[in-house]
Amino acid sequence: MKKTFKLHIEGKNSDRLLDFIKHDVRKYVKREKRKTLPYGANYWAFDCKFGVTADVAEPLHLGEITKQMDVIAKAGGDSFYVEILARAAVRTPREQAEMNEEDDDNMFDE
Repeated sequence: MKKTFKLHIEGKNSDRLLDFIKHDVRKYVKREKRKTLPYGANYWAFDCKFGVTADVAEPLHLGEITKQMDVIAKAGGDSFYVEILARAAVRTPREQAEMNEEDDDNMFDE
């Protein structure tokens, strides 16, 4: 999804329009997560960008997009750009879990 959303459309309430935009973004993410994963991947990762325009859009975490939408709306902005691209990814085990297992092994040596 690469889209510029307008916050002020004549004849529409700005707050309801913002809620619709948030709903549209969430719906897109859910739709992408339902797609079957390619072999070797175990989850969908999302590369996101957000900004006033496409030229100044900066990378952002998926969970922060709705917060930034609220910031733009409260500041009185007319529009904003959202880019969300899904990609298949593989989770890697955390190093902390490996360290805890080593500590448990050492406990029995004493």
